[in-house]
Amino acid sequence: MRLTSTLLKRVGEWSKKYANLPDRYIERTMRQVYWKTPRGKPNYLPRTVERQRFHFSIHRPWTHSFYFDNKPGSYKPVVHVEPIKDWSFFRGDRVEILVGKDKGKQGIVRDIYQERNWIIVEGLNTKLTCTMKNKKFPGLYVQEEQPLLVTTQVQLVDPSDMQGTKIEWRYLEDGQRVRVSSRTGRIIPIPVSSEETIDYKMPKLYLERDKDTPKAEVEKITFEVGDIKYLAFICILC
Repeated sequence: MRLTSTLLKRVGEWSKKYANLPDRYIERTMRQVYWKTPRGKPNYLPRTVERQRFHFSIHRPWTHSFYFDNKPGSYKPVVHVEPIKDWSFFRGDRVEILVGKDKGKQGIVRDIYQERNWIIVEGLNTKLTCTMKNKKFPGLYVQEEQPLLVTTQVQLVDPSDMQGTKIEWRYLEDGQRVRVSSRTGRIIPIPVSSEETIDYKMPKLYLERDKDTPKAEVEKITFEVGDIKYLAFICILC
């Protein structure tokens, strides 16, 4: 039960990468505590009743829309998601759509929803939606991209012939792990835009702000050899 609960409320690494938010903030935003015993009092056991299962969709876990989808007291059917050992789709990848009205068309991956094995392809697989419609206003119609399942509905494009292909992960002689086309053996490089976040295009291009901890301070070594003996002593006592 504990393992299942962890999987049901886990946020995918590539889903939260672009937002560049701390894990503690995301966890605190998602958490819904219904009941909790007082802490620090010997007559109370440490018990917490909180939501264990979340419904993931195109709304990010740190948004108000996600909270309304998972508001207290509401429960939705369990969605079974196929586990993927090695995630192979990144922002900026060129993919080919295999289903629907845009079958055979190619586009660029814009968003990733790893919790549901979804990606959004820019400008493709769209749906016409009407917003702001009422008795006095006919509404506005907008084309919205719909998510595609990475396991069956899209394929990466082989750069050698610009055709869709299945891929596998392999290692180069220097130990670097790369994606390789199963059909031609051509390496499919990971796009540079996969490192992009809402704060910077690439980590090395980020400019430090007043409230940022300086890089030199973070890389400073503060651990001393004498601390090893102290830690070993503590371990023996435990």
